[in-house]
Amino acid sequence: MRILLALVLSAFAFAASAAPRVEKISWKHGKKTFEGYLVWDDSSQAPRPGLLMTPNWYGVNASAIEKAKTLAGDDYVILLVDMYGRGLRPKNADEAGKAATDVYSDNAKLRGRINAAFTTLRGAGKRAPVDTNRIGAIGFCFGGAVTLELVRSGAELAGAATFHANLGTTVPARAGELKAPVLVMNGADDSFVPAEQISGFEKEMREAGADWQFVNFGGAVHCFAEPDEDGSLLKGCKYHEPSYRRSVAMMHDFFGEAFAK
Repeated sequence: MRILLALVLSAFAFAASAAPRVEKISWKHGKKTFEGYLVWDDSSQAPRPGLLMTPNWYGVNASAIEKAKTLAGDDYVILLVDMYGRGLRPKNADEAGKAATDVYSDNAKLRGRINAAFTTLRGAGKRAPVDTNRIGAIGFCFGGAVTLELVRSGAELAGAATFHANLGTTVPARAGELKAPVLVMNGADDSFVPAEQISGFEKEMREAGADWQFVNFGGAVHCFAEPDEDGSLLKGCKYHEPSYRRSVAMMHDFFGEAFAK
């Protein structure tokens, strides 16, 4: 009986210790220092694929960290990406809009920053159990646009998946430049991503010879994958649970195939 009790207590102790792990990590690009987080389940030290996760325009905050924990599970090591620089953490939509616009305004700066984060994850093998030969990228809203620019830059990713991303760019991909398959998930009623932008993106992907998928979720608007958004702060920006659940399932299937290659 004592042995059984000891085993049960040991199992509970292990379960308690096998929680999502969150470690701050910093890197530099140009004169700026950036500060994000490595997130993974520490119940095993077995190497697993890595995902760059660029959050919405609010950047690295408590909500983004919780989402990273959920998505990482025991499947991935996630690097939660800071695109603004240490100390710049928007507190409201106005501040977020200004910060995101500053990044959008210079495509070279944007691509340089996200590629620096990519390099950071590729070098994180001694800090987290990441298989540095299998790295993908995901992004939400602003972060989705950043993720697509990473792909357009020719980054050697296994794949990239975006949720309600801005699809426009000032530097469209040319034939042969995209090395990663792309999964773009969009709300069918998203007023922030007009039909002209979608058709322009599809044309760009075709002419670039990309391996791409575009999925529209019926009944969903912008921010469908943001549990914090109830539509009260920004009209046309609202969480849609069925679409978020289905999009995450599609993301897992997509990377399951991409990382198997």
